[in-house]
Amino acid sequence: MIEPSTDEQRLCLLAVHAHPDDESSKGAATVHHYAREGVRCVLVCCTGGEEGDILNPAMDRPEIRERLPEVRMEELARATEIIGYHEVVLLGYRDSGMADSPSNANPDCFACAPEAEAVERLVAIIRRERPQVIITYPDDQQGYPHPDHLRVHDISVLAFDAAGDPDAFPDAGPPWQPLKLYYSAWARARMVAIHEKFLELGMESPFDEKWFSRPGLDERITTKIDVTAGDDIRKEALLAHATQIDPNSPFWFGLPPEVTSVYPWDDYILARSLVESPPIFPEDDLFTGIRERVQPELGR
Repeated sequence: MIEPSTDEQRLCLLAVHAHPDDESSKGAATVHHYAREGVRCVLVCCTGGEEGDILNPAMDRPEIRERLPEVRMEELARATEIIGYHEVVLLGYRDSGMADSPSNANPDCFACAPEAEAVERLVAIIRRERPQVIITYPDDQQGYPHPDHLRVHDISVLAFDAAGDPDAFPDAGPPWQPLKLYYSAWARARMVAIHEKFLELGMESPFDEKWFSRPGLDERITTKIDVTAGDDIRKEALLAHATQIDPNSPFWFGLPPEVTSVYPWDDYILARSLVESPPIFPEDDLFTGIRERVQPELGR
């Protein structure tokens, strides 16, 4: 891996995720792409994933269940090393579980945390790491309204503005204003492409009508990152989360290994931009309008 510049104005990407494994299922190839390019990549993981079920039958053993929180941290460390993250920061909250579950009422869970407290923790990380670009979850999560995913969106949007405000959270460090805020998007076009490839090969698709009836965000996508070379990285990172990802899952690994790049993009929605030049869509780089003035020597 190319090491990031130590210059104060280095390019930096910060991704905010809810649980261990989210960093592998959403945008892993994007982060790998930028890390190899020399961009400093930082992960904020808001919870420890304590409420995650063991979804891989081979890992559903008493000795694993007894220490599941520790195992999930070990998996996170392996996955983030594969992806290329330079730093992993835990926001320090407990997994909230699903809405209306007993764990969702636990006072230590992310969903129950005072909003200002959670925002300040994230602001402190932003001010320390000084990212120009932040990736978080979208405002529209009707397809999977997990309380922790909803909270990730809420605090990220607030922290984006608060980090640059000298009057906000003065104990969280000197102000730093990120320039672009992106929402990660799971495009319907991705599901269609994979579904059609299954059918083309005469295989049963894991995508049924419930998937295609979910609300889509395709019309809002502004930015498509070519991650053709990152398909294997995504798979390796997912497999590192052995308690959460079944290696026999048709959803993740159903297509034959020789079938690659069925949908060779990671998709994003540009939610906020403070870059002087107006964006031209579609973008093919999260740092469009930034790299030219920060580190023009970094090639594409």
